[in-house]
Amino acid sequence: MKELSELKPLFESLTIRPTFDYVHVILSLFIFGENPDGIGRYRLKDELQIGSGTAKSLVKKLKDVSGFIVVPDEGERRKGHILTEKGHKFFAKIKKKIPLLEKADLTFLKDIIIEPENVNPYFCLVKNATKKIKNGIEQRDAAIKVNGSGATCLVYDGKDIVFPSKFVNNSAEEQKKINQKTLKYFTSKIIKAKVLFEKDDVIIIGLGANPHISRLAALNAALTLF
Repeated sequence: MKELSELKPLFESLTIRPTFDYVHVILSLFIFGENPDGIGRYRLKDELQIGSGTAKSLVKKLKDVSGFIVVPDEGERRKGHILTEKGHKFFAKIKKKIPLLEKADLTFLKDIIIEPENVNPYFCLVKNATKKIKNGIEQRDAAIKVNGSGATCLVYDGKDIVFPSKFVNNSAEEQKKINQKTLKYFTSKIIKAKVLFEKDDVIIIGLGANPHISRLAALNAALTLF
């Protein structure tokens, strides 16, 4: 996706390559977008599950290189960095592809997730991405790369949410469908977010030891579909 190529300057360095990755940049934009009053790098560090030095480097790059964030001129009342107009515009491009990223209710996912204990699931919606899925290994590996325990991909076929056919050994259509209760759960979440749910949209469920890691897992898996 050409939007990600716009982030390349963030990773350019004459000395040591930054220790943050594309997923940390994209997730930081989601976090800044959710905190219009500002957020500091110490909280950002916790949200992104990175070290203090990495968070400091990321904030500096987002501010000085990309111009995506700024500290508002409010003196002692300032609460941290906020998105600039440029940052909002770039984030809007990302949101067209990933319009939804939020914590999932495990109650509705027990038929989908293997060993559903202590996985703190997050899910995201990736628009028009079915053709990008091969065998799911790339998405799983992307989740594991950020310390997640895995990722599950589901596809909307225009009527039902199904496991991609290439994941399912049994060719019976009923074996590919998720149950109606889970279908209604995801559909209601998407409608509530005022997003159009369309054929070939993909839902990715990220899993990890805590919600922050699960969110990273879901998003990093989603970036493989760009």
